[in-house]
Amino acid sequence: MIIWIASYPKSGNTWIRSFITAYYFCDNGVFDISKLNLIADYPNKQFFRETVKQGEIHKHWESSQKDICDQKIAKFLKTHNSLITAFGYDFTKPKYSLGVIYIIRDPRNVITSVKNHNDLESYDKALEFMQDENKVLQDYPHLKNYAKTNIVNSWRINYQSWLSNKSFKKLIIRYEDMVKNPQQTFEKLVIFVNTLLGLKDKIDQKKLNNSIETTNFKSLQDIENQGKFGENVYSLKDNRKIKFFYQGPKNDWKKNLDKNMIKKMNEYYQKDLKFFRYEI
Repeated sequence: MIIWIASYPKSGNTWIRSFITAYYFCDNGVFDISKLNLIADYPNKQFFRETVKQGEIHKHWESSQKDICDQKIAKFLKTHNSLITAFGYDFTKPKYSLGVIYIIRDPRNVITSVKNHNDLESYDKALEFMQDENKVLQDYPHLKNYAKTNIVNSWRINYQSWLSNKSFKKLIIRYEDMVKNPQQTFEKLVIFVNTLLGLKDKIDQKKLNNSIETTNFKSLQDIENQGKFGENVYSLKDNRKIKFFYQGPKNDWKKNLDKNMIKKMNEYYQKDLKFFRYEI
């Protein structure tokens, strides 16, 4: 059975994935970057029996997830895919999924990370990216890999697809709570995961503290700066490696965005911002 770690891109998914790796797979909760691949990025070619052709990722979702569940072990998987039905194929089904951890982040901060990560020329282009209801991300230009195709849709459709579905046990985590209240937020995460796994273990406070400390943004940024993080993307313009851990908690829309963009986003995302209790 699968425990999904799901989010729109640049919302804190890798942070959650790193914490879970540290707490559940590393000695004393001290993060070991070499074990991060124990929580794989889905979809990807390692899960598929056949080569995935362009535009046919949806045909491989069910068979690959059935293979995962046939192993009779719980498996964490990271994804940016929306919880959608494409051409009659469901991204996942309750029979394959124990539950989902969904990470949400203020879209006014997501936009700066999206702009940097995708090497976009302006915030207007980044906003177009986030509002594209049919957005698909592929790893083909760099790695020639159609198996790593995520149908992310727009920021709004992505979160609504997961949160509106009543068939999955879910925990919603705000990126901002990970920053401001890490102890409380990650304790809640461990309780949720332990419940999904049927574990009656109490929270190991030493392991929890180590997991929080060794996977905070600065620690992950240091790992990247040492050349130990292998999941960077490359600019399509000049093949330059783009920094993955960019601004993190220092990403502040009030400083990064001009008044016109703030006004535009506040108006467009007004209901979403209120729903997630973000300042307007």
